[in-house]
Amino acid sequence: MLNTSQYFDLIIEDCFEIFRKKMIDYGSAWRILRLKSLTDQIFIKAQRIRNIDDKGSQKISEGIDSEFIGILNYSVMALIQLDQKSTLQPDMDLNESVKHYKHHISEIKALMEKKNHDYGEAWKEMRISSFTDLILQKLHRVKQIEDNDGETIISEGVSANYHDIINYSIFALIQLKENKQ
Repeated sequence: MLNTSQYFDLIIEDCFEIFRKKMIDYGSAWRILRLKSLTDQIFIKAQRIRNIDDKGSQKISEGIDSEFIGILNYSVMALIQLDQKSTLQPDMDLNESVKHYKHHISEIKALMEKKNHDYGEAWKEMRISSFTDLILQKLHRVKQIEDNDGETIISEGVSANYHDIINYSIFALIQLKENKQ
């Protein structure tokens, strides 16, 4: 049995490999997406997971694990866009995108380890459906902050919500992986 940090690395390795291969196939076409578009793309994926859970069936063979991977990778792209701003032309090569991806993941892992310490890994007792609901809640928060031109009065900003979305996705992917074993 792996510990949470080891699982985190294993999940990220899988997610990163998909990101890397898509960068090779498509380049950085995602760089033209404004933050609101990335938020909506993540929302679509989270909503599909919720619909599958609510209906108890699915018509597209792609499972929910691939949706959580997509949520994670699009959230990393959103964090990169927050730092770099969107552009009208794909402008990031593979090496630069990898550097940004790994930078954000290292910050998120550090946050996850701090929260796991304080919360005693309470996420292990949570249901995957709760992770989905929390992701959707965070996305609604992000949309509201975006509608407020990024301004908040007391709340954490957009990046903190994306950090949480990524960690919830990782926790869900860990549970899905453990359930398959």
